[in-house]
Amino acid sequence: FVVASISLLMAARSLQRVENLIAQLSTNTTQSSSMSTAAAAATSISRIVRFYASKNDDAKNSYDDSTAYYGVLQADQNVSVGTSVALFDYDNIYDPTTYKLRAVQKRIGKLLAPIDVRNIYCVGLNYKFHAKESQMALPKYPVIFSKPTTSIIASNEDILIPKCAIKASDTSEDGEVDYEVELVIVIGKTCKNVSESDAMQYIFGYSVANDVSARDWQINKDKSGTQWLRGKSFDTFCPFGPCILLQNDAVDAQNLNLYCTVNGTRLQNANTQEMIFGIAKLVSFISQSTTLLPGTIILSGTPDGVGFARKPPVWLKHGDIVKVGVEGIGELVNHVKDE
Repeated sequence: FVVASISLLMAARSLQRVENLIAQLSTNTTQSSSMSTAAAAATSISRIVRFYASKNDDAKNSYDDSTAYYGVLQADQNVSVGTSVALFDYDNIYDPTTYKLRAVQKRIGKLLAPIDVRNIYCVGLNYKFHAKESQMALPKYPVIFSKPTTSIIASNEDILIPKCAIKASDTSEDGEVDYEVELVIVIGKTCKNVSESDAMQYIFGYSVANDVSARDWQINKDKSGTQWLRGKSFDTFCPFGPCILLQNDAVDAQNLNLYCTVNGTRLQNANTQEMIFGIAKLVSFISQSTTLLPGTIILSGTPDGVGFARKPPVWLKHGDIVKVGVEGIGELVNHVKDE
């Protein structure tokens, strides 16, 4: 009787272990399936946009600013007010593997800058023909300067010509406020002393910026103190957006067309292949003994065709409409007004 009882007890324990194992396998399978579904959803997302939603379908300029949403843009969708996009949740906006698509759509009522920017680094003279038109020697190292985050505006917001800047007009060549289309590199992971070969893994994605510049405040030595910062840092001097193209193996950001138009006339037209220092080089160089935080953006330089180098010069003035865009990402549209 004792031997039989022991045998039954051992059998029961073995059965319990089997049941526990089956339950664990079922849980793992469910978790694995959920992770696979989330991963598949994440990999299907290529562009994201941040916005306030329209209050209703009829009011083009009416939006609810109580909640900022992130949405997914399809390949054929323009980034503009009125576009409807699918929403997604996330644990970390800089980690696309945490994105969870929702069965909800919202209509864009107002575009916002794609992220809350931590720091802005800018690169000067990074296109050969721009250096030539500026009558400056090709740099041996990247030329780095910065802008304050207070200079950032979104698409459809106004670029303000500062009261202290020289105003342009149709009847004079006087003026100083200039345009510069640039590809933006968005850092997604904290990095420092990164090698060029490892640099791409720290990039979250890419966007578009207009490095608006007040040339007299930038170049006049008495005003600038030989530093570019002042002429680049006025409020509204960094239109940024309209969305982010996520970094992945299918994206070749080193081969994208970029352009700028003013009042419908195309004034800049180039390709990121023409950079003197490529994307990986810039991230590696700027990170040397310098911590780059998630949300740091790098304006990677502008090509030739800027206003101050033209004959006669082309200055931004009150009433102008400036559009800057990068292939595969989107277009920023900003009106120019006097402050």
